Amino acid sequence: MKQMYEKDVAQVMEELGAVETGLRSEEVAERQNTYGRNELEEVKPVHPFIVFLSQFKDLLVIILIAAAIISMVSGELESTIVILAVITMNAILGTVQSIKAQKSLDALKQLSTPHSRVLRDGTLMEVSSQELTVGDILFLEAGDVVGADGRIIENHSLQVNESALTGEVESVHKAVDTITGECGLGDQKNMVFSSGLVTYGRARVVVTAVGMKSEIGKIATLMNTAQDRKTPLQKTLDDFSKKLSIAIIAICILVFALNVWQGNAVMDALMFAVALAVAAIPEALASIVTIVLAMGTSQMAKENAIIKNINSVESLGCVSVICSDKTGTLTQNKMTVQEIYIDGNTFRPEELDLHEQLHRYILYDSILTNDSTLVDGKGIGDPTEYALLEMARKVSVNDDVLRTMMLRLEEIPFDSDRKLMSTKYELHGVPTILTKGAVDVLLDRTTHIRTAEGIRDFTEADREEINRQNMEFSQNGLRVLAFAYKEVEDDHVLSLKTENGFTFLGLVAMVDPPREESKEAVSDAKRAGIRPVMITGDHKITATAIAKQIGIFEEGDLAVTGTELDAMSDQELDGKITKISVYARVSPENKIRIVDAWQRRGNIVSMTGDGVNDAPALKKADIGVAMGITGTEVSKDAASMILADDNFATIIKAVANGRNVYRNIKNAIQFLLSGNMAGILSVLYTSIMALPVPFAPVHLLFINLLTDSLPAIAIGMEPAEKDLLSQKPRNPKEGILTKEFMMKLILQGGLIAVCTMTAFHLGLNQGGAAVGSTMAFCTLTLARLFHGFNCRSSHSIFRIGFSGNWYSLGAFLAGVALLSLVMFVPFLERLFSVAPLTGSQIGLVYLLAVIPTVVIQLTKIVREQRH
Repeated sequence: MKQMYEKDVAQVMEELGAVETGLRSEEVAERQNTYGRNELEEVKPVHPFIVFLSQFKDLLVIILIAAAIISMVSGELESTIVILAVITMNAILGTVQSIKAQKSLDALKQLSTPHSRVLRDGTLMEVSSQELTVGDILFLEAGDVVGADGRIIENHSLQVNESALTGEVESVHKAVDTITGECGLGDQKNMVFSSGLVTYGRARVVVTAVGMKSEIGKIATLMNTAQDRKTPLQKTLDDFSKKLSIAIIAICILVFALNVWQGNAVMDALMFAVALAVAAIPEALASIVTIVLAMGTSQMAKENAIIKNINSVESLGCVSVICSDKTGTLTQNKMTVQEIYIDGNTFRPEELDLHEQLHRYILYDSILTNDSTLVDGKGIGDPTEYALLEMARKVSVNDDVLRTMMLRLEEIPFDSDRKLMSTKYELHGVPTILTKGAVDVLLDRTTHIRTAEGIRDFTEADREEINRQNMEFSQNGLRVLAFAYKEVEDDHVLSLKTENGFTFLGLVAMVDPPREESKEAVSDAKRAGIRPVMITGDHKITATAIAKQIGIFEEGDLAVTGTELDAMSDQELDGKITKISVYARVSPENKIRIVDAWQRRGNIVSMTGDGVNDAPALKKADIGVAMGITGTEVSKDAASMILADDNFATIIKAVANGRNVYRNIKNAIQFLLSGNMAGILSVLYTSIMALPVPFAPVHLLFINLLTDSLPAIAIGMEPAEKDLLSQKPRNPKEGILTKEFMMKLILQGGLIAVCTMTAFHLGLNQGGAAVGSTMAFCTLTLARLFHGFNCRSSHSIFRIGFSGNWYSLGAFLAGVALLSLVMFVPFLERLFSVAPLTGSQIGLVYLLAVIPTVVIQLTKIVREQRH
């Protein structure tokens, strides 16, 4: 079925039931009922209370709630209060992190102009853009924001900036002519789209789509259907929680049954099971992970990477594909003249010489056929035109002075049909037409050429040489303008018919150049095992040339257009995707499909973008990255991360930070779980040996929430190691509980448990169950505080030292101080059920507590010596 741009005006008008005099008032209401209002549908957000309740669905939380109920029934009110306080605090924190401001659709709606001028009942009137409907005749002129999608039926040099939809900064020159064959949004020159900004000219348009059926509406639909993906860490922690919950329930049932079988009272057996559950569950884990992620977020903000969702920090660590926009991210988002071709030679802008007449002519032509200005170094107008002004200023030609001296007599503006712009001035007393435009068009209107020897006839050999040079520029990704002039009589009137008989002057080739740091950043990405891919709305040749310059496109790689991508099946795309480095002239659907294809291969994908057209893909990607400077509000709201400097190199820095954050989180989890393992093994041991309970639940909560939290946070602040970007991205499917990780937990936890139970037996023999429990509690607390130094790194403390992370020493001292308060303040002694210890008993506690750390550090030193 043919699209609107493939049909002529008469066909479109007939199909839509539109007439030149506009719709009748009664028709408008009927059509609004049929096609809907010209507004975007909103998704109803989840109520915060529902989000809060969902935090209690976790199995570990349910186990803790059961433990709190048992503690309350058995009279341990303090334990109940502490457990419920912990659960509620974590639920509130989770709710705050889960509720996201769903601003995307609001931002999309704000892009629509509040009013549009339409023809109704034969009268031109202004209506709210929400009132537009299919078949309306819409009038557009410079400064208008397009209120709905439409087919142009009458055109007067209309130019529309569609960067919000296509991502390209240059205005599109519109036309009425029918387009044959399928093409992307950027090439639909006879259509206008909702949110486009009219920068030049005027036109009449028949509305073809409104609301959710418009291109903006399609993007809104894609955003509604693109679900937020859980980060690899969230998946890993979910998996970990499930496995840990099953293990805890099984062991608690076993311990309860064992105690009842040994003849203990049912309530005592339940308290044993509660102690075990509290020992096994790392209550502070969720909070500590959030705090470490938040600190990573703060560090990244200092480096121009603003993280909206802190869970995304860790996802950066396992990004294996970065799909990057070209304009402004890899390039400077600023057209710059690269080379000038004059009389068979090429020059850099700074090499032009005002003493050379040919050079002077082309500089004057570039200024006088130009409607842009430079104010305080900032271009106002068309980017291509103010690039020409910057070229002139490089050789000290002041465009303001030249324009003041020269009075423009006549002009014919640029339009996409002629592909020319002509102006008339009086130069040296002679009326002269100056022209710039597309190379092929201007050459067809050229009869002479100016060389160093003077003016001569334009030959076929000249044409071939200029076309060859134009092709060479184009293959290097440069956009080329041709310049010419002709002297005329005083009575000559500038018109479309008289734009011929020109004398050729030369070519000016320009490009949006790559950022200086892009090449190094791409190299760093590849070294880190990350595949960079360019996705752009620009033409294939230009995009490929830039991609080659910065190292994205290599020998054997492929570049495809959006149309070519549409022609591929999913199987074909899956087969080619690892070879495709450049996607050009793409649509929003193309971008989502590319992200989907990489995700099907198990990759963690980052997508950058700045326009409305990028928003669905930003949301679909594992890490959506929006531009802070040039980005639309829609793209920023859909993204996980915003680049304050719009720089690709900042993404690579963020990846390094993400990898370090994950390493620190894993080390913090190792610290928490190995300590908890010691508590589990201690409770299991006393249960099997029919000994008294070694810890009250409140002891274990004190360790898990207070003394453990500070070292875990300090571990999360460990600085990055130098070789982070030399490692491959971690496998997102690999959980935390690997075989190697579990072995560490068991060995380290077992070592701490042995020392803790030694202290328990010594106390039991010297002063009974109360002293034994107190010595076990103090030993476990101190041993875990010392263990914080072990978990900072895989290297020994002698290699990493303390100077890189003084927080770890501060956390240790703070933990010792908290334990001392519990031991020696009478009120806290009673609250935490501790018995007074003698000096020798305290000495034994410290000795037994430091032994596991000494053994672990010696093991690391031996391993380092072997390597």
